[in-house]
Order: sequence, then structure tokens, then C-alpha cells
Amino acid sequence: MLTQMGLPFRSVVSHVSEEDPSGDPAEISRLLAEKKALQVYAKNKESWILGADTVVAIDHHLLGKPENRDHARQMLTLLNGKEHKVITGICILTPAGKVAHSEAVTTRVRFIRLTRQQIEDYILTGEPYGKAGSYAIQGIGSFMVERISGSYTNVVGLPLCALIKALMTVGALKRFPLS
Repeated sequence: MLTQMGLPFRSVVSHVSEEDPSGDPAEISRLLAEKKALQVYAKNKESWILGADTVVAIDHHLLGKPENRDHARQMLTLLNGKEHKVITGICILTPAGKVAHSEAVTTRVRFIRLTRQQIEDYILTGEPYGKAGSYAIQGIGSFMVERISGSYTNVVGLPLCALIKALMTVGALKRFPLS
């Protein structure tokens, strides 16, 4: 997504545990983004750092990425015919390692009523793996989404409008679009 926006970046994987935290989903995603950014900064000093973490929340459940086929089926069944929230925490660190910006962006997503066969066929595509909530709105999974309220790019992976605004506010970007 950052590439399509013309933003130069280097991707660095963090190794922050995302195992079943409890509490407010927005606060959890924001804090996980902050932890990821700080961990990456420890080995990449003197650069602006962006940390991000996305969770799917429904009925007091936090849905991360599915571990296997049964887990994907469980998540998709839980989301079936209901509204849920996609929440992405973002954290921007200055080149000095200070938190310049930290927030969570929430988008509401409503699924259509799916048949068991549709859920099974979608899992067989392989697309649910590696995706919070076991679906990709930008892919085959778009057929399940009846409507959204909020940032589409948040559901894809990064709330780009909020991110660009934050990068400009903290001085990581002087102008946008880049020319």
C-alpha cells in the first residue's frame, strides 16, 4: 500500500507476541503497534519508524490471523451475517526514538449471510491465512462484505488517510503527494 502511494520505505519484521491479549481492542492494537515500532527502532536507529497492528473485534472476541483451517472456519462463522470492527493501531517514532504519533483507526464491516459451503469454498482458496479475521476485502473475500463504514484502506491493512495526515503533522513528510 505504501508503494502505491509513492512512499519510500523498508519493511522490517518485528517479533512482538500478538497472543490473545484482553481489554479494549483499540487500545490493544495501538499498544501492539507501539511495541512493534519500538522493537524495530532498537535495530534501525536514526530512521522514522512506523509500527502497525490490525485486529478484528466482534462480540468481545479479538480475531487475529487463523492458525489453521478449523480456526479460519471458526472466525468466518463468527463473522457470518454480522457487523464487526477492523481496528488498526499505528505508531510513528521519530529518528530519535520518541513516539511522535499513536492512534487506532476503526472501520465497521458487515458480512452477508454465508452458507457453510461458501465458507468452506473460501477457506479452500487459501486467502484467509495470514489475514486478521480470516478474510481479505481486497481479494476474493470482498464477496462477503455487504457494507463498510469508515476507511476501506484500514480494512485492507493501513488507514492511509489517517497515516498520511499523521506523517505530515509530525514532520516525517513535508508534503503529499510526493513529486
